Amino acid sequence: MAASADPLSLTFAALADPTRRALLALLAQGEATVNELAAPFDMRLPSISKHLKVLERAGLVVQTRHSQWRPRRLEAAPLGQAAGWLDEYRPFWEGSLDRMATYLDELQMNSKESSHDRSTRSARK
Repeated sequence: MAASADPLSLTFAALADPTRRALLALLAQGEATVNELAAPFDMRLPSISKHLKVLERAGLVVQTRHSQWRPRRLEAAPLGQAAGWLDEYRPFWEGSLDRMATYLDELQMNSKESSHDRSTRSARK
């Protein structure tokens, strides 16, 4: 991704990969070293490091330093910005879900009425 990409694009690009999302979930539990982060994955350390670099570029992960130990920690601000952007579309998708629920209710009601009409006609014969 281009170095001049906006922060929101970098955040969504970083979140697009399931391994990076899993790394963020681990970091949500607290700081961890690269070795600790790599433990649950069937990947080599250079691959995990590449994923961490993408997360760092997006501002989602920060490397700290405690003497010789260089753990990573979650930086949640970019997630808040992404959530804020998504919230702008909440009325649209909630409205869409409400309209779909209404439509499904109507279909179910029509189905029950048709079924009732068929059973009433059968009983008259």
